[in-house]
Amino acid sequence: MVQKIQILNVRLPPDIITWLDSLVKRDIYGSRSEAIRDFLREYLGGKQ
Repeated sequence: MVQKIQILNVRLPPDIITWLDSLVKRDIYGSRSEAIRDFLREYLGGKQ
């Protein structure tokens, strides 16, 4: 099943942006959005 994806603008402190960028730079994630989606899925995994 294809899910509809919506855009959500989020404001984060500079230190979190720097951390996200470091994950992307080390090729752990392809983008900030991918990292945030993964973290949210992990966090919500047991709560849905």
